[in-house]
Amino acid sequence: MKSKFVAVTLLLSLVLTSCDAVDDLLSFNISNETSIKIKSTSPINLPSEIITPDVTTNSSAEFENNKTKASLVKDVKIRSLKLSISEPSDKTFTFLKSVHLYISTTNSDEIELAYQDNINTTANTIDLICTDKKLDQYIKAESYKIRTKVTLKETLTKDVTVKADMKFRVTADPF
Repeated sequence: MKSKFVAVTLLLSLVLTSCDAVDDLLSFNISNETSIKIKSTSPINLPSEIITPDVTTNSSAEFENNKTKASLVKDVKIRSLKLSISEPSDKTFTFLKSVHLYISTTNSDEIELAYQDNINTTANTIDLICTDKKLDQYIKAESYKIRTKVTLKETLTKDVTVKADMKFRVTADPF
């Protein structure tokens, strides 16, 4: 009886490991970035919204490079979203109380992508908390919009430009 249990356990772990290996073979990352300009005129302790220019995706090329196509994509989720201050180069995120990023397309509703509240750092980069929303329709589109909502805790004397580096995990079937 004990040997059957060991055999079943080994077989089950082999199958699960094989499924993970297959998923890894059919998964890849897509990276995109955009810039967000936070104006020195933004109010303190009140949310203000920033609309960025459309982010053009290179998804079709990425899908082709990974031997798949948009119609075969099964799942897309954001894996990381890092904000880095580009200008002024000596600025840190001490001025920022909270930040929320939203994604939308002309054919899709807006959903929250990532956020960070109660920011308390003296660094010039921060990692946001990513949502687990399904992002297939956004990444398959030719472009998408990012809307940012920030709340400041300090007055800015200059505009601050922040780069948003986004990494998406794509799982798709091969063609």
